[in-house]
Amino acid sequence: MSTYSICCCFRLRYRPASNDPSEGLKKVFKDYAGDDGLMGLEQLQRFMKEVQGEASAVEAAQAILDKSRDFRLIKRKGLSLDAFFRYLSSNENSPLLPKGPIYQVYQDMTAPLSHYFIFTGHNSYLTGNQLTSDCSDEPIRKALLRGVRGIELDVWPNNNNDDINVLHGRTFTTPVKLIDCLRTIGQYAFAASPYPVIITLEDHLNTALRAKLTSMMNEIFGDLLYVPNREDIEIFPSPEDLKMRILISTKPPMEYLDQTKTPKVIENEAQGHNEDETWGAEILQQKPQVADNKVLEHEQSEHYPDEEEHDDEVEQRPHEASDYTHLISIPARKKKGGLKDTLQSDSNHVGRLSLSEQVLEKSTVHHGSEIIRFTQKNLLRIYPRGTRFQSSNYNPMHGWMYGAQMVALNMQGYARSLWVMHGMFRANGGCGYVKKPDFLLDTREDHIFDPKAELPVKKILKVKVYMGDGWRLDFSKTHFDQYSPPDFYTRVGIAGVPADSKMENTQPIEDNWTPMWDKEFEFKLRVPELAVLRIEVHEYDMSDSDDFGGQVCLPVWELRRGIRAVRLYDRKGDLLPSVRLMMQFDFA
Repeated sequence: MSTYSICCCFRLRYRPASNDPSEGLKKVFKDYAGDDGLMGLEQLQRFMKEVQGEASAVEAAQAILDKSRDFRLIKRKGLSLDAFFRYLSSNENSPLLPKGPIYQVYQDMTAPLSHYFIFTGHNSYLTGNQLTSDCSDEPIRKALLRGVRGIELDVWPNNNNDDINVLHGRTFTTPVKLIDCLRTIGQYAFAASPYPVIITLEDHLNTALRAKLTSMMNEIFGDLLYVPNREDIEIFPSPEDLKMRILISTKPPMEYLDQTKTPKVIENEAQGHNEDETWGAEILQQKPQVADNKVLEHEQSEHYPDEEEHDDEVEQRPHEASDYTHLISIPARKKKGGLKDTLQSDSNHVGRLSLSEQVLEKSTVHHGSEIIRFTQKNLLRIYPRGTRFQSSNYNPMHGWMYGAQMVALNMQGYARSLWVMHGMFRANGGCGYVKKPDFLLDTREDHIFDPKAELPVKKILKVKVYMGDGWRLDFSKTHFDQYSPPDFYTRVGIAGVPADSKMENTQPIEDNWTPMWDKEFEFKLRVPELAVLRIEVHEYDMSDSDDFGGQVCLPVWELRRGIRAVRLYDRKGDLLPSVRLMMQFDFA
C-alpha cells in the first residue's frame, strides 16, 4: 500500500501501483490464447498478423517465443499473460521501427536538396533567451547530437576588430569565439547523421575578418567543406551526394561599417502568452491573418523583415572577389521588388530565401502557390519573429505545408512547437532529412497543393490508449501531489494541416500510479503525409495548473500498426527512463 501524510496525526493509504495489464489488454490476450490460457506459436502468429500487422508473422512470433524462453517467461508451449504483457511493454515493440541494423534511412536520398525538409535551428549558439543569455558552442553540440542539420551563426568583429565572435547582435548576449563554434561543428557534425550540415551565416564582418573566417573554416573543416565547382548552380546536389559535407549559406560579402551601436531592445512580448505552460497556446489553431491588401502589398514592395538585411549598417560589395565568396555553396537570394518578384524562379541558378514567420503567414494569403513553386527548386528558410525574446516558437507546420525546407526553431524553447519538430524528424531514421510529399513537388500548373482547400479524407487513424506506467520509477512519491498518488490523463491529437489538427482527452484516473484508460479515438486525416501524432500526459489538479507528465510526437506515416509501447520524453525532449504508454494504432 502507498501511504501519504496529511498532517502529523493523519495518514492516507492507497492501493499499490499495479503490475498487471489493463482490462482491454487482458481481453486481447484472451481472444488469442488457447483453452489452456497460453498463447502458443500458432495463436501468436495469428496475433502478430491480425493485430500487429507483421508481414513476416511466423518469424516474428518465433523470435518472441525464443526470447521469452531466454528470460524464463514462457510456460510449457506458449506465452502466459505475464509473458505476453512483458513482450508488449518491451523497447523492441516501439511505435516506430527502431534504429539499428533493421531500420536505417529508407527514403530516396538522391533527389535535389530542395526536395527535403531539413532539421534546422535558429540562433544555434544561444543558451537561453534572445536578449541576455550566454552564447556558447554547447547548444550547437547538443543540436548536432539530436540530429539538427541546419546551424545558424551570427558573426561579428570583437572589440579590437582583430578576431571574430558569435553573438546575437544589438542585444546583451555574451559572445563566444567563432573558432570554438567551428571546432564543435567539425567534431560533432556527423555524430548523429552522415547527411550534410548547412551553416547559415549572418555576416557582419569586414574584408580582413572574412579572410580570417575563410582560413579558420579551411583549417578546421578541411575536405568536409563543400565548395561548388561553379558560382551559379542550376540544381542543388542531393543529400546522398553531400554525405559527410559541410555547406555554407550566406549573402554575398558586405562591408561592415559600425559595430558600436547601442543594443536595441524592442517592446516585450504580448502579455499572457507563455507557450511553455502546461496548457499553453495550442499550435495549429492560429488562423493566417487576412491582412488588408494595401498594407500587405506595401510590405512586399517596400520592405519585409529579414534577419540578413543590414542596410543600416553595411553596404554591399557585389564585385568583391575572395576565397570566402567561393565557399558559399548556398547563396542567400537577393530580394528584388516585391515578394512576388523575388519568388519568380530563375532557371539559371538556385539559392535560399529567408522570411520571418509573420511575413510567411501574410504572404500565404495571396501567394501560397508561388511559395510552393519556389520551394520545388530553391530553399526557403523561415525564422521566428524578433519579439520572441524568451526563445518561444511558432507553428512549424505552417512552413512545411507550403514546402519550406528550413523551418528554423529556437532549440531552447522546450514547448509544443519544438516537440512537433522532434516528431517530424524522428522520421527517416532520424537522419535530419525528410523527403517532402509528392504533392509539394508536383510541377504541373493545375496541381499546386492548397492546404486551405476543402480536401477529402484520405485515411482514418484509430488510436487506443490502454494504460501507462513508469512514473513511480522516474519521479518521487510527492512530485505530482504531496498528499495522494497522481490523477493522470492523456491528451492525443494531430498536428497537421488546419483541417486535420485537433486534440482529444481521456478522463483522469484518480490516485493511481498505473492509470488504465482503455479509451479509443479516431482521427480523420486529409493530408496524412504531413500529420504528426501528438501524445501528452498531464496530472489533473483542481486548485492549480495541471502538472506535466511526459510527451512524444510521432510521424503518422511511419506508425506501426498494433499494440505498441510508446515511450515518453520530458519538456526538453530528453527520454524518460521508465515512463511509457500502452497504445494501439490502426488505419482505415
